[in-house]
Amino acid sequence: MMLYEVLKALHIVFVIAWMAGLLYLPRLFVYHAEAEKGSAQSETFKIMERRLLRGIMNPAMFAVWIFGLLLAWQGEWWHAGWWQVKFALVIGLTLVHHAYARWRKDFANDRNTRPARFYRMWNEVPALFMVIIVFLVVLKPF
Repeated sequence: MMLYEVLKALHIVFVIAWMAGLLYLPRLFVYHAEAEKGSAQSETFKIMERRLLRGIMNPAMFAVWIFGLLLAWQGEWWHAGWWQVKFALVIGLTLVHHAYARWRKDFANDRNTRPARFYRMWNEVPALFMVIIVFLVVLKPF
């Protein structure tokens, strides 16, 4: 039982780190979209975005997947309906993560064509997924 608790604690730590990045990176994109291409401010955003994605978000996402799957194995959650919905939502968060990575490359190459409003909308997507996931995990409704 102690292994399960340790895995859960590690999973929660990395979920917090990943969610922080998923919520902050599109906010950086909002400001970056408003900055003039080639400006000092734009170059600073490029550095911040790269470090956030590669230094925090990528390792955290990887750890979330590892510890989450280990938790599912230890808890034998594979056939629980709430877990299957949670799993689908985590796949969705992973796809959002990859979209953010692609958009970061656009900014890095000064090829962003999207307005700041676009990124403001996407800032809300991970938050919505997170709320649903937390309720599924805590309530285990089905």
